[in-house]
Amino acid sequence: MKKTLLAALLSVVGMHCAVAAEPIDPIQPVKVENPALVNLGKMLFFDPRLSRSGFISCNSCHNLATGGVDNLKTSIGDRWAQGPINSPTVLNSFGQIAQFWDGRAKTLEEQAAGPIANPLEMASTHEMAVKVIASIPGYAKYFKAAFGDAGVTIDRITEAMAAFEKTLVTPNSRFDKWLKGNKKALTKQELAGYQLFKSSGCTMCHNGEKVGGSSFQKMGLVRPYETTNTAEGVKAVSGRDQDRMTFKVPILRNVELTYPYFHDGEAATLEKAVEVMGDVQLGRRYTEKETAQIVAFLKTLTGDQPKITYPVLPPSSAATPAFDPWAPAKK
Repeated sequence: MKKTLLAALLSVVGMHCAVAAEPIDPIQPVKVENPALVNLGKMLFFDPRLSRSGFISCNSCHNLATGGVDNLKTSIGDRWAQGPINSPTVLNSFGQIAQFWDGRAKTLEEQAAGPIANPLEMASTHEMAVKVIASIPGYAKYFKAAFGDAGVTIDRITEAMAAFEKTLVTPNSRFDKWLKGNKKALTKQELAGYQLFKSSGCTMCHNGEKVGGSSFQKMGLVRPYETTNTAEGVKAVSGRDQDRMTFKVPILRNVELTYPYFHDGEAATLEKAVEVMGDVQLGRRYTEKETAQIVAFLKTLTGDQPKITYPVLPPSSAATPAFDPWAPAKK
């Protein structure tokens, strides 16, 4: 009996050591502590009335049917404005070092507040967003269930949306299954790609359970990255010239779904992204076979996608401000 118990304990310890030995960790399903808050956040995430036009919702750029992105080089904003930068995925976004490519928001709550008032995105104001949501009688019961009373504030709106976004985790990828001990979960080509991914130095930046999102790095570390995109990265926040072209390292989970790649969306395919990263970040020119191996590995990072039931939003009232998507911008 004692030998059996000891063997079982050693097996568990060995399994944990095997997982810990890898630079990438399995991602875990989320535990929902306040279902009412998450439910309210889901409604607000899909509600286009948070925008000036009454047409753009969070899901417009972070489409949960397409990996949490819009699959465009740069997103479309208010009055068909072209956004300045590629839209990062909302999946597995919680717990990163910061939000946005330049890290200007430290939390998901801060991030959720940004697009609402950004004139190139949803183009509303926080005051108008509160006025609109407060004017919709059907929202009152959801705010009361989430917060204890029906009061609407911008902080409550963004807290609810962040609570929902924190649930958008994608566990059970084939790579996670391999990490947890299922050695048949990956093919020889995929394993070769992972070994090359590690030996090349990719895991210096793309590590942890999100396979990224935990550091800022210069784009073009070994060789300058050529782009016509004007985004300056962290410099826009810090003001320091040495931070130009430094961006948050993107998450690689579900990366086969989140094309096109890089802050400027210039890499249309995973193959192109791997080739460019090898060149400008590592000073390495991958062969066609090596590129195919790394791409095969990256595709094993696609996990279970969130099962979302589209919310039925409460209707506007006579007190809800009218929306005019074609109205000229206010000067």
